[in-house]
Amino acid sequence: MSKQKVSPDHPDENINSIETENLSVEELQQKLAEAEARAGEYWEKLLRTKAEQENLQRRHDREVENAHKYALERFAQELLPVIDSLEMGVEAANSEGVTVEKLREGTVLTLKMLLAAMEKFGIAAIHPQGEPFNPELHQAMSLLESPEHAPNTVMNVMQKGYTLNTRLIRPAMVVVSKAGKEKQE
Repeated sequence: MSKQKVSPDHPDENINSIETENLSVEELQQKLAEAEARAGEYWEKLLRTKAEQENLQRRHDREVENAHKYALERFAQELLPVIDSLEMGVEAANSEGVTVEKLREGTVLTLKMLLAAMEKFGIAAIHPQGEPFNPELHQAMSLLESPEHAPNTVMNVMQKGYTLNTRLIRPAMVVVSKAGKEKQE
């Protein structure tokens, strides 16, 4: 059997530098056994790597599923004190000697708790009273002539709008001013 030495620097030398090696059958069998052993090691590494990859994929899928399943857990935990406060307000309303002022005070505190929880998670109210009408954030419920307001100004907010991390989740329902007849002419 002959073996050619390859010289990457001088390709012309490759043709002239041929050596002949005579290997015995035992040496060839030994080299074959070594090659088979290396191939077996590589096969085992391949199988282990494939198993690790499948385990990582399963773990990743499980983590994504849990993230979707329990994404609102922190938000729900923030809302639990608000629910507790509302329940105490209902109990207080049913008790004797309760005044409207006490109920109003409790309701205002509960509303503040709710708004703080919402703000903590990026939910912001849109209350555009007196601002220019913005169709991306506001939904005009009606147009009214108003000499006191510039045209296309929000005169009244019927229902606040809300954004989640600057993304609109509900537009503010508003009454918008329009120019009077003398301004339109």
